[in-house]
Amino acid sequence: MTSLASPALVGRDTQLRALLHAIIDPPAVVLVQGEAGIGKTRLVRAAVELLPDERTVLVGHCHQLREPFPYGPVFDALRHAAAALPDRSALNPVTGTLRGYLPELAEHLPPAPPPPPVDDPSAERHRLFRAVHALLSAAGPVLLVVEDLHWADDGTRDLLRFLTDQPPAGLALVVTFRREDLPVPGLPFGHAYRHPQGVNSSVVALAPLDVEGVRRMAGTLLGRAELSVSFAARLREHTGGVPFVVEEVVRSLLDEAGRFPGADKDGEDGEGGEGGDADPTGLDRIAVPLLLREAMAEQLSGLSPAALRAVHAAAVLQLPADEPLIAAVVHPPDGDEAAGPVVRPPGAPWDGGPDGTGLREALRAGVLLEHPDGQYGFRHTLAQQAVYDAIPGPDRRLLHRRAMAALATLDQRPLVRLAYHARRAGDFDAWRRHGEAAADQAAALGDVPLAVELLEGMLADPKLPHEARGPLALRLSRLAAVGLSHRRVVRLLRHLLSDDFLAPGARGEARLNLGVLLSNQAGAIEAGRREVLAALPDLTDRPGMAARGLALLAIPAWGPEPIATHQKWMDQAESLVVAEDDPELAATVHANKVAFAMLVGSPEAFELAETLPADHPSAGVRRQVARAYSNLCDAAIPLGHYAAAERYARLGRRIAEESGALYPVYLMEMSSIRLDWLTGRWERLRERAVAAVERMPEAPLLGVDAQLVLGMLALASGEWEEAGRRLEAAGTRTADSAFLPVAACASGGLIELSLIRGEVDAALAEARGAVARLRRKGVWVWGDQLVPAAVTALLRAGRRHEAAELAEEFAAGIEGRDAPSAMAALEVARGALARGRGVLEEALECHARAREAYEAMPRPYGAARAAEDEADTRLELGDREWAARLVADAAERYATLGSTHDAARCRHKLRTIGVGGPPRRGRRAAGGVLSPREREVARLVAQGRTNREIAEVLFLSRRTVDTHVARVLQKLGVRTRTEVDPPP
Repeated sequence: MTSLASPALVGRDTQLRALLHAIIDPPAVVLVQGEAGIGKTRLVRAAVELLPDERTVLVGHCHQLREPFPYGPVFDALRHAAAALPDRSALNPVTGTLRGYLPELAEHLPPAPPPPPVDDPSAERHRLFRAVHALLSAAGPVLLVVEDLHWADDGTRDLLRFLTDQPPAGLALVVTFRREDLPVPGLPFGHAYRHPQGVNSSVVALAPLDVEGVRRMAGTLLGRAELSVSFAARLREHTGGVPFVVEEVVRSLLDEAGRFPGADKDGEDGEGGEGGDADPTGLDRIAVPLLLREAMAEQLSGLSPAALRAVHAAAVLQLPADEPLIAAVVHPPDGDEAAGPVVRPPGAPWDGGPDGTGLREALRAGVLLEHPDGQYGFRHTLAQQAVYDAIPGPDRRLLHRRAMAALATLDQRPLVRLAYHARRAGDFDAWRRHGEAAADQAAALGDVPLAVELLEGMLADPKLPHEARGPLALRLSRLAAVGLSHRRVVRLLRHLLSDDFLAPGARGEARLNLGVLLSNQAGAIEAGRREVLAALPDLTDRPGMAARGLALLAIPAWGPEPIATHQKWMDQAESLVVAEDDPELAATVHANKVAFAMLVGSPEAFELAETLPADHPSAGVRRQVARAYSNLCDAAIPLGHYAAAERYARLGRRIAEESGALYPVYLMEMSSIRLDWLTGRWERLRERAVAAVERMPEAPLLGVDAQLVLGMLALASGEWEEAGRRLEAAGTRTADSAFLPVAACASGGLIELSLIRGEVDAALAEARGAVARLRRKGVWVWGDQLVPAAVTALLRAGRRHEAAELAEEFAAGIEGRDAPSAMAALEVARGALARGRGVLEEALECHARAREAYEAMPRPYGAARAAEDEADTRLELGDREWAARLVADAAERYATLGSTHDAARCRHKLRTIGVGGPPRRGRRAAGGVLSPREREVARLVAQGRTNREIAEVLFLSRRTVDTHVARVLQKLGVRTRTEVDPPP
């Protein structure tokens, strides 16, 4: 008789070594990813078994059907840390914060510190995170495992991100997740994870087993060393190589006597198939999903009625449950359904009756498994689903009613689970009641994604009564407008609005929120503004709501309307607010008015900013102030008010953290990337910008600043393809949905790129399109990087008169505006025009004024470009020595920034002038160390550039580049260009 051996870890030697290598050398962060049933948990357990005994292992699980309890999986794990903790007198006092969260550790923790002096959710959360960090530090060395991170709440992800930024010295963190089920694809922690220096970081990806792996696994399970390759290949085809499915299929192939097909009656190998095992064609008669169900059916068939009832109860409960809860679902007292289920307090002992016997039998049979903390459930979700589907419908509904009644008696009612059971029981009134309450609770706790998910599910259900859809649609639209996820919500709201069953006021609010969602999260500005405009007629009886819509439309950075139209909308919004006694609404409109003034460079903008109610007692008002400061920061940057932008960012972050407004923090983080580029803080800026783009796949508008910066950095380094792709992604090809200050700057970069490539017609086309958008809008202060580039393109095309007209139009447009950057740009444009006319002294004065203005901001890259222009003019005047000094200074500035192409251009100019290049910094490289020039060449080789292209970027001869490339290959010890990696 053949019996299944314990599940084996097959084909995972490399992954096991990688996992062990990371966790035995903390601090470490290991991400274990793979699909359902692929063996993530089995791999982690195998690694744990090989760890030294002195290491503390803490395990927490995320559940699919979760309650809005942030940080739950981590706290579940920490409850078992008592044995590893020192005396509480040796613990950091901040760990006392955890007393209320971890009552099991209360006697081991210091007293709870006093609450913050003000109601500050952000400060309280930060203190909680510090407490967890300190507790793990004290318990080290610790292996913290968080299973199924794809089901984690946002709070848990935030806490894990905090731990991974600067993990305790003795902590090894391992998280398992399914990549395809993550809320944000590819981002298990919600944001891009960057490996901190000194942290042993690793990603362990589990793929399905190949044919040999399946053969070895099946052979190990059956205790048979020689399974045929043909059988293994067919088994691989039917199971996809997923270990769990392989195990279940192999289990289902055993006959009633526990023998493997192909064995004779005495248990010896027969003659069918290679190696005496089963005929592989036998697998063709069974579909894999059915085999899984049959495997469970086979296991259930040998159970007693008591054990089967316990298994059915566990399947209906879906999540692992304790004995009293399973008992309550299994059997009400005396068989009286009306009396309700048996309910015992959590942790109370089971009376050992027939239901307890049934659970023990199910555990012995391996149908159910014991999970941590006395919870019982299935080995896998697929096993639970197979049992659940086998329960007759009337019995399922009955069990769901019992589960709902039992859960309703708990002190902290699990509303999400109650809603789930009510829906499955057919109690639609209770489903609505619990579902709405669960969404409200999740939103109150800051778990907006869960609240949106719950409301989405209810609205998508055909059983939801027609009259309930309107109120739920409004709730969904309000929540979605402040979240980040949008795709499914947009579809639902559009469908609901198309039915036209909502009352006008409710329809207007829902449409307004849809417009906000499209404009902000979805990046569909044009569509979003159409929805807001369409909402206004339905909001005539709701002036406050209409004012919100008008204030949104009034922001001039969006849409094709001229500035006069935006001013009209702003005036209308202000007039509507007067009649409303609503401080938050007044703050909303005032915040937009202040941002409007700064965006257009109004001289009164800074005065208006001082009127923001930053100290208002209402958290809602302060959230609007935080939004205002984030918008002021963003608006001050294109004007050249960099110090003011930084001050607004500091104020905005403080108020946002105090009031719990996280969205403005994201906005200011994106703005800071553009600000650091302009002010010359380029160190690690590329990495930050890439991380920002990866972090916001659901909210592309938040990434346009980062795309712009990546494009301009690539332009400065001679990476033409990258520059073009990034600059177009910054909004230059979606004019009506673009953030115009950024799009105008990106168009300036594209004009320069075309001119570098010698594509004058393309530069001209980009210039005319971008200038037309700026002219239509009428806000010329956003043209600081567009107009000089456009003037240069027009001059290069021989259109001197048109270039002069553009410069004068620009001058008129910025007259009376407080925009230092635009004023400096005007000097650049006028200098180019004067030089084109041959009036060199005038050109020289313009370029000098531009250089001084950029230095005062400060904007070092702009100052270096102006210095180059000044040097070119001095060369035409015959002043070679002064020109050389200016070019050498510009080359040094470019080199300091990391602007490879620009620095090379300046060195080429110095050679042309007949003066040596700027002094080299550091010693000449020797041996296998690359020189600065060779590093530049190596970087371009790694990008796949040809020698001709490298010569063009670095302003060198082809022969010189040939020599450099040969030296790079020799010093790096490689034979081909494809083996060259970009230098650090």
